[in-house]
Amino acid sequence: MRRFALFLTALLCTPAAARTSQDEQLWVNLTAMGPVSGDIVYFAEIQPRVGDGVSRLDQALLRGAVGVKLSDRVTLYQGYAHVAVPIAGGRDVNEERSFQQLNWSLGRPWGGDLSSRTRLEQRWRSDGNDMGWRLREMLRFEKPLREGSDAVNALVYAEGFLALNSTDWGARSGFDQLRSFAGVEVGLPGASTLELGYLNQAINQRGGDSRINHVASVTLFFRH
Repeated sequence: MRRFALFLTALLCTPAAARTSQDEQLWVNLTAMGPVSGDIVYFAEIQPRVGDGVSRLDQALLRGAVGVKLSDRVTLYQGYAHVAVPIAGGRDVNEERSFQQLNWSLGRPWGGDLSSRTRLEQRWRSDGNDMGWRLREMLRFEKPLREGSDAVNALVYAEGFLALNSTDWGARSGFDQLRSFAGVEVGLPGASTLELGYLNQAINQRGGDSRINHVASVTLFFRH
């Protein structure tokens, strides 16, 4: 009896094993971008994200920024984003973000284009009072599928997210998430492009749990 009591006590004191949840989602990104005047440029995007087995709106994101071209290869932006997260049967959660972004063309290795995007975010949420700091780094590589033509390019990228502090609304300092994409970039009239592919989003959640989102990603870049 004593052994059983000790076993039961140990079982109750053992932390629950970390769990991984998965979801199928659809993300649609519509982005307009171009010059304002001289070296001043902008971008503006609308991005609905449909989750829960592609059955309901999971997030709606509005983001825009104004930047300056420091050279032909480097552009620095200051931007702002609003993120709405609908909560079933409850009050929606809104997130506001200010961000600084550095776009850098790294060259043409292996017959393709390699670029970097570094973004530093300041985040506020309606369900808390703290400001969260988050660093994001994306490496992107695209290569024509047919030599001498950029009508269709193979496209891959990876973006890591690092939370720089913990907040009262749930952010934890350290690794936040990793997004990995594989697909194609299709040339459209002018300099516009359409990107289609699969995005894997691995998220580090509270309590050591993790979440994997399998995303069908559709992005239209309207460049003028």
